[in-house]
Amino acid sequence: MTTPVLEIRSLNTALVAPDGRDVQILHDIDLSIGAGECLGVVGESGSGKSVLARTVLGVHPRTTRARSTGQVLLHGEDLLGATPARRTELLGTGIAMVHQDPMTSLNPVVRIADQVTESLTNRRRLGRRARLETAAELLAAVDVPDPARRARAYPHELSGGLRQRVGIAAALAGSPALLLADEPTTALDVTVQRTVLDLLDRHRETRGLATLLITHDIGLLYGRARRIAVMYGGRVVETGPTEAVTERPAHPYTAALLRSVPRVTGPLRRTLPAIPGSAPDLSRPTAGCPFAPRCERADSLCGTTAPPVHRAGPGHTAACHLPLTAAPTPSPGPSLTPSEHPA
Repeated sequence: MTTPVLEIRSLNTALVAPDGRDVQILHDIDLSIGAGECLGVVGESGSGKSVLARTVLGVHPRTTRARSTGQVLLHGEDLLGATPARRTELLGTGIAMVHQDPMTSLNPVVRIADQVTESLTNRRRLGRRARLETAAELLAAVDVPDPARRARAYPHELSGGLRQRVGIAAALAGSPALLLADEPTTALDVTVQRTVLDLLDRHRETRGLATLLITHDIGLLYGRARRIAVMYGGRVVETGPTEAVTERPAHPYTAALLRSVPRVTGPLRRTLPAIPGSAPDLSRPTAGCPFAPRCERADSLCGTTAPPVHRAGPGHTAACHLPLTAAPTPSPGPSLTPSEHPA
């Protein structure tokens, strides 16, 4: 059996609050991604998705202190135990990230060529001409028109879609084994989203990239991610093959997410179903299931006792006291189809 490119074992991450308290964000995360595979991580804002990506990358905001336990293995090497020098060495060549908003992730006063080739110039000297030629090649690989001219441009001279392609080119420059894509289409209009996602898929397949695709839109993952991990309250509440999770959800939260996806076929729904309540405050620990206050199936046990992991099918699990079953529980609606892909 081949070693996964990324394997996360019992990962816990706490952020240090201004008063010195540890605020637990991630709880016992277990995930793995193989070469050429896309794992989709989905959940509402505040579920811990971006903290997961930053913990894997080893980079948190400068004003944030984080403490992590467990293991984050890249080709079997534990990144949590790596020295800062080793972490720096792996950034760009072992792991790369495509950020949510390309306008804020790109430096507005640095030319595109210098930003695209940064992971290369950090390791070897490249002359100005070599940087421009290399950047143009990388931009052409992500379908940026007139790449030689765009390599000399500044970020503000490009559209949002082109800026995101620049971000992808920069991420691919070091030929990483693992690509973290944190809401890569959120800042783009719908007409550009599919193009960017197709571009990521193409390079994942041709380069054998292990890809962690983070999104709040579960419909976006259909036909792109082989497996899905649903996060809520800093925990993975359900994981499994995409078809199983979207067609036979075992966790009430997953079913609620699916009900809230707009559909272009079937009966007209004048009101889009919404999940009542709001996401939990991660600074206030909960003894039971974090979704219990919003769950229509919850009982007293759900509010006081951590839920067990229920096996819902091959490779399909859910952490729930009262998991949904295929037959007797109400369906979340017609399963997603490629024609209903929102992007």
